[in-house]
Amino acid sequence: MNKKRIRIGIALTGVAVVAGAVALLYTQGQPAPVTQGSRAAPSAQTAAEERFAALPSRQAIGKARGEPFGARSWAPPAPKRPQVVAAPPKPTAPPLPYRIAGQVSHDGVMQVVLARDDRVFTVREGETLDNVYRIESITPDAVTFVYLPLDERQQLAVGGLRLEMATPPAVARANGTPPSPAAAGNTRPAQLRWQGPKQVKAGNDFEVTLKLTSAQPVRALPLQLDYDAKLLEPVAVRPGELFAEGRFTYRVNPNGSIFVGASAGNAAPTDADFVVVTFRPLRSGDAELRLSAVALQGAAGRAIAHESPATFRTAIVQ
Repeated sequence: MNKKRIRIGIALTGVAVVAGAVALLYTQGQPAPVTQGSRAAPSAQTAAEERFAALPSRQAIGKARGEPFGARSWAPPAPKRPQVVAAPPKPTAPPLPYRIAGQVSHDGVMQVVLARDDRVFTVREGETLDNVYRIESITPDAVTFVYLPLDERQQLAVGGLRLEMATPPAVARANGTPPSPAAAGNTRPAQLRWQGPKQVKAGNDFEVTLKLTSAQPVRALPLQLDYDAKLLEPVAVRPGELFAEGRFTYRVNPNGSIFVGASAGNAAPTDADFVVVTFRPLRSGDAELRLSAVALQGAAGRAIAHESPATFRTAIVQ
């Protein structure tokens, strides 16, 4: 009887414990009553959730937050490098617009014959070209130019003819000046003369020949012919028999000049055609052809004195 009562008591005690646990869980699941004027106290579940959210995440566990005792440098920070801006390119002189067409020493003064486009002209040291270039020096090997806007020097190598141009005795006597030694040593100056028609018809081409007679061998020359561009048009320029086996070049300036450079293959005393020019008469009028510059060089490299011909004239008729 006593054992039975004991079992019943134990059972009732277990039931009471389970009921109390159920009541406690029910109470924790219900919100706390809120009174007027008071703030609702957080529930146990809400507090637990807040505490759980404050804990670090699993990924963050084990990772150091900063390095409070890490290595530090007390050196001042490196200065910032200034931004480098490329300087604009330095202006330079353009390529020289001139070509060397020949070089002449006239009574000891060195000159050079230049060509630009269709122009040919002779210059000496100190002269200014096109208000842009100044001839600083002329040597047997090169011509030095100064590009004035930048004060920059440029050079052209001298190639081709290097001649001594002597004052002809007849011209020297007329000017009252003594002839150069090269001319004085030669008692028989070379003779240049024109050969061509005295009258031509407009539109019909004709030839004018410059002939040379020289007792000394002629090796080379530069010369320039001037013509009336309003009345004459050059059609062809060719060497005479004197330069048939040598070197012959020419340039025509439509404004009225022809530059010729030539060298003979075999220098010998001669009486031959120098240069032949074919012209086309443009309209009626009196046309002229002049030899404005010429220098004769002999086989030994010495200048050959010469007497230039008078102006050639021809009448153009309709």
